[in-house]
Amino acid sequence: MDQRINFRHWMHLVLFCLLFAVAFGEVRYVLPEEMQTGSIIGNVAQDLRLELKELRDRRARVVADGTSQLCELDLASGNLLISQRIDREELCSAQGSGCTIQHQILLEDPLQAFSLLLDIADINDNTPVFAAGEISLDLVESTVLGRRFPLESAHDPDLGTNSVSQYTLSPNDHFGLEIGTQINGNAYPELVLKKALDRETQSEHVLKINGIDGGKPARTGTAFIRIRVLDANDNVPVFNQRVYRAVVPENSVTGTLIVQLNATDLDDGLYGEITYSFSHLSDKTRGVVHIDPLSGEVRVAGVIDYEEASTHELDVQAKDGGGQTSHCKLIIDVTDLNDNKPVIEIKSASANVAEDSKPGMMVALINIYDMDTGNSGHVTCSIPDNVPFQIVSEVKNYYMLVTDGTLDREVQSEYNITVTATDSGSPSLESSKVLTIVVNDINDNAPAFTQNEYTANLLENQPIGTFVMKVTAQDMDAASNAKLLYQISKDTNSDVSSFLTINIETGELFTSRLFDYEQSVYFQIKVEAQDGGNPQLTATCTVNVFIKDQNDNAPIILYPVQAFIVEDMVPLEAPRGYLVTKVVAVDADSGHNAWLSYRIIKETQPSLFMVGLHTGEIRTMRAFMENDDPKQTIVIVVTDNGHDPLSATATVSIAIGEGLPVVQELFDLPDESQGSDSLRLYLVIALLTVSSLLILLIIGVFYFKLCRRGYVYRSTTANLPVFPTTYYPPSFTDFSHCGTLLKDDRYDPFLTTGSWRGDFRFGSNTDTDTLKKRSAAYQKNTLRRTSADRSTLKIRAGPQHPCYVVT
Repeated sequence: MDQRINFRHWMHLVLFCLLFAVAFGEVRYVLPEEMQTGSIIGNVAQDLRLELKELRDRRARVVADGTSQLCELDLASGNLLISQRIDREELCSAQGSGCTIQHQILLEDPLQAFSLLLDIADINDNTPVFAAGEISLDLVESTVLGRRFPLESAHDPDLGTNSVSQYTLSPNDHFGLEIGTQINGNAYPELVLKKALDRETQSEHVLKINGIDGGKPARTGTAFIRIRVLDANDNVPVFNQRVYRAVVPENSVTGTLIVQLNATDLDDGLYGEITYSFSHLSDKTRGVVHIDPLSGEVRVAGVIDYEEASTHELDVQAKDGGGQTSHCKLIIDVTDLNDNKPVIEIKSASANVAEDSKPGMMVALINIYDMDTGNSGHVTCSIPDNVPFQIVSEVKNYYMLVTDGTLDREVQSEYNITVTATDSGSPSLESSKVLTIVVNDINDNAPAFTQNEYTANLLENQPIGTFVMKVTAQDMDAASNAKLLYQISKDTNSDVSSFLTINIETGELFTSRLFDYEQSVYFQIKVEAQDGGNPQLTATCTVNVFIKDQNDNAPIILYPVQAFIVEDMVPLEAPRGYLVTKVVAVDADSGHNAWLSYRIIKETQPSLFMVGLHTGEIRTMRAFMENDDPKQTIVIVVTDNGHDPLSATATVSIAIGEGLPVVQELFDLPDESQGSDSLRLYLVIALLTVSSLLILLIIGVFYFKLCRRGYVYRSTTANLPVFPTTYYPPSFTDFSHCGTLLKDDRYDPFLTTGSWRGDFRFGSNTDTDTLKKRSAAYQKNTLRRTSADRSTLKIRAGPQHPCYVVT
């Protein structure tokens, strides 16, 4: 035992010192079988001239091609270590004398594959074994001297000198031992009769035979030969061939005839009856074939697999009824069929690939092999044509799936690639495996707002924090690259940027101050959406905010001045419809919120005066009578047109005086009592008027055609009055800002004869803060009315705000 241990250590030392060849893509080591797990085979880092750090960074590893993996790579030291028990006889029983195991050493990023060849050297680890511990021979006493009796060979799975090299026989007087050689070169023992047998002297002989291998130390197998001496059986069975060779396809059905053995015996009767049997069956042959003991037919009894064993060698024995035996060799060659589909193994796969990956980037490493041989083992690999990938092979049986086009996650985020392997057998077999590749997103898409411009309408006086609107942007990227944050752009005016706040995650805008329509009706901000990519991409939109007017200003009475009492004088002879005075009021609001209406709520003497609903003009409803109170007081309420109307009251004092002249009007009020005389008068006046207008029209046409041609082209409409817009729905925004009071208004009171028939013109563009100033200015210019003259008020609008209300 100690000699064996020393021998194994010696073998390890010698084999480790053997030269190995490193060709392009190949490294080879020679090692003995039965090395202990964890033993060092060699240093891959040194042999491949690689740094240890490179081995770790590139995830170097050992992979096997369809076999169990016998070794592993220690990345810390670069050593190749034994990972499991290596038994050459178990691994390479069908390879004959040589035993080479092929693995691959793979390195990634970039992909490199080195072929790792392990030559397994045989050691003398098996003892020769006879199939039977006791060999029985029946010999007749008349057997001639020199007769040879072939014996079963001892089986030793070791190779070369480690296999059985000699046989020895225990000392005796009648038999000797000689070595014969079969066609395949294997030696077998033959028992030779050297001295005549005599049953009556000794009826049984027990001999000991030893099978000795050539290992150091040698191993010995022992069997006993029990020879019975019989009465004469002069002939032994004889095979018509010493070696039978048969060919059978793999996967043949059970019962298929492989070969018909034939042995003859010249004896008659019991001594001529022959039975057939196998002398020794290996583990790979046992249960695969069966021999009929009477007919000698050898048939398939189990699964014949070429990949398991391509050749079966069997020792066949023919034995007659007298115990005489003879032997032959049966060699069964198994032919390979295309019965194995290609095997697809994913050795390395990046389940995710960035969409900006350049063409040629490795995505997956695929190992494809076929257990068949010849054309049946030749495999081709393919993938569909409609994917931006291709298959590249630089190492035998290894294929790289690499990018072969532009990837765009927004177009297709995932690829299910079917890898198909097809062999060249007839008929060909194929197998497939689906490889899922997910395209990782990169920040290649900027955010985009659903609208370039947004419009928001906001009522004035809303509390701070009032929701204004929500802006929405979208990003075609995914995950953090599509996570958007909103902010008010720095490009926005610094004063305006503080008007609103924004929710950075939702894009909702809220007020951060109170708004007054009379101060500002419109402002604009820019909102920026920024994604979470690296580098970050942005988009900008414009938000137009219109402040809508709210009825938050009550009308203000400009005339009559309420601070002190001023009586308006009316002549006692004033007719019905006589213009007494005019209530002048303004409203700082805009649009229909500034439309004013006038109504009498209290008066000294009912049904004496009336007020124009929209003009504020106070007129007489009838002629005065002597019993009318000379002092009249009227309270007029001025109401705006808001949803929740606001109002102000004006108190007007009127004094009826005698002797005041009545201004004759251009058109007297009709007197119903005149009857038909008045009607005829009106018809005459109308006829004269129409004739006069016709003459004036003809003169005007000639004048404008001949004398005023140049003037026509120079005239403009810049000074024409602009009337207030008509009523509009609440969803519309009033941007005219035309109220009843403007910032640049001037009050210019003047008196005209007969002005009680005149119109009141007024333009506005102001805020509430200036309203009191305007009112004070107007009070300083209070009109003093007389019975002879009637006054009317004209407030001129500035050139920039020509807004008029005509009453």
